Amino acid sequence: MQFSLSSEATIHVDPIGEERQPLCVIDNALPDPDAFVDHAATQPFGQIGAYYPGVRATLDTDCGASLCETVGTIARENFAMRHEAWDGEYFFSIVTTPPAQLAPIQRLPHYDGVETDRLAVLLYLTPEPQGGTSFYRHRATGFETIDKSRFPEYKSALENDVRRHGLPPAHYIDDGAPLFERIKTVDAVYNRMLVYRGINLHCSAIDETTSFSPDPRVGRLTINAFLTPAS
Repeated sequence: MQFSLSSEATIHVDPIGEERQPLCVIDNALPDPDAFVDHAATQPFGQIGAYYPGVRATLDTDCGASLCETVGTIARENFAMRHEAWDGEYFFSIVTTPPAQLAPIQRLPHYDGVETDRLAVLLYLTPEPQGGTSFYRHRATGFETIDKSRFPEYKSALENDVRRHGLPPAHYIDDGAPLFERIKTVDAVYNRMLVYRGINLHCSAIDETTSFSPDPRVGRLTINAFLTPAS
């Protein structure tokens, strides 16, 4: 399969929080999103990685390469990133873990890496609304992004937070209190794509509309990609 933007795609850049990191919101992203849902329904899903609260299936190489090319254009035009080529990991993903079964680390906002040129891509493929994606500010430090220079201070402050307040209860993150403050939420709209820097503190917004079914036609199906400049 090939990953390319529809001629009807619209790109809106909405800065996040006080740090004003760019967030690209692309509606009507793919020309035929149903074809990706159909393809996902034929794939073997399983546990990939220790932190994602659900199951995943790896996208094929051709699809990943075309995704990198598409996002490379978006990066040049909206993130001032001039890299000639990109590499990454690409998955179909479905949230399947009920709130009571979340591991402690899954109850906190996360970042995808400390590299400032790492991009995250998220495409919603669920026809019915199922939550969205939220971005956060860490209250103790004021950090909205975690890069290499901030990591030691953030790690120490978060450990102090947990000692003081304890681990968050077993549910998906809402407003982030008392450790974090939610600064933006983008709704999960069918065929909407988000592109943002992986250093942003973020998490899936999982609410009462979310199905935890592993069926790609029923559950919260997305495409997730994590891109870095090709070496």
